[in-house]
Amino acid sequence: MKRTTLMKSMGAAGLAAGAVVAVCLAPSATAAQPLQTAMQRDFGLTAEQVQTRLAQEAAAMNLAPAAQSAAGTAFGGSWYDAATGKLVVGVTDATRAAAVRATGADAVTVAHTEAALDAAKSAIDGHAGQTAPKDVTGWYVDEKANTLVVTVKQGADSPAVRQFVDYAKTTGPVRVDSVAAAPRLYAGDIVGGDAYYINDAARCSVGFSVEGGFVSAGHCGSAGDTVTGPDGSAMGTFAGSEFPGNDYSFVQTNSSWNPTSTVDGYGNPDVTVTGSSAAGVGSSVCRSGSTSGWHCGTIQATNQTVNYQEGTVTGLTETNACAEPGDSGGSWVSGSQAQGVTSGGSGDCTSGGTTFFQPVNEILSAFGLTLVTG
Repeated sequence: MKRTTLMKSMGAAGLAAGAVVAVCLAPSATAAQPLQTAMQRDFGLTAEQVQTRLAQEAAAMNLAPAAQSAAGTAFGGSWYDAATGKLVVGVTDATRAAAVRATGADAVTVAHTEAALDAAKSAIDGHAGQTAPKDVTGWYVDEKANTLVVTVKQGADSPAVRQFVDYAKTTGPVRVDSVAAAPRLYAGDIVGGDAYYINDAARCSVGFSVEGGFVSAGHCGSAGDTVTGPDGSAMGTFAGSEFPGNDYSFVQTNSSWNPTSTVDGYGNPDVTVTGSSAAGVGSSVCRSGSTSGWHCGTIQATNQTVNYQEGTVTGLTETNACAEPGDSGGSWVSGSQAQGVTSGGSGDCTSGGTTFFQPVNEILSAFGLTLVTG
């Protein structure tokens, strides 16, 4: 099956009944949360204070090159001071402070140039960057404190950690900070309804986490196709896929990704999947997908054969919930019970439509998979 054929079939203004509505599709733009709203929430600012801060930060960024030039070889780093709303520049030579202030920035005297601190960090990178003990969680230049910082997991005091810190101190000034936990990749959680990309191009939606990866629609990709997460990081490959006849697939993910029992509610409460008992005709059912989010309807029929232009698929469940391109493969739930993954349909989420899903229990049985439940 050619995904290009499916995409062309979606291009018509009016979709014929049975055309695949939620096929894999190139990423579409989504509305981001307004910056001002997010800053008001996270910084505890008023709308007016947000505008003032943004203007001050922009002015500081524009000023930075001239201020650094004024500091010359005595430049010891720079940072934005939220209390004063100004750019602050560190200088190792007090006689350069006046030149810095003449640009509009504040100046403070520091002991070490930024060049010296950067060189020290580079020395650590080259010497121990690939062999640092796991309890050493990172190192960086703290410009405001004018020192190198090595972060170590709280309570860690092994010979390897001590040896690493001792070496770091030979490169320059070092402060050791304790952190409560080691960092991890945020790419790690597999969540139903979230986007994933096939061969760095087409987009589909995660169905449900299973041990070793997740299930989705078969028309999204073929065995061996590569998969990346919504952040662009490598996720895994299609270990198995079937379309037409059926419309299901299994994506085997790498060790960076953690299967979860969660389905994204897209502004509604997320759902924790507790099982996969099949709901009957007339039951309510809700769908999660990376294009249109969260939509609900009722089950209209089960074990339906759908004759797509690309081929016939049997055993699908019909609903009157809408879906759109890119929602393919996404999760269907009834209460906390997993039901299936989006196959296709007709209509859209503006005018309404009919959507079909592939029952999840058939997918689990076909690939010998275990659903992740909470």
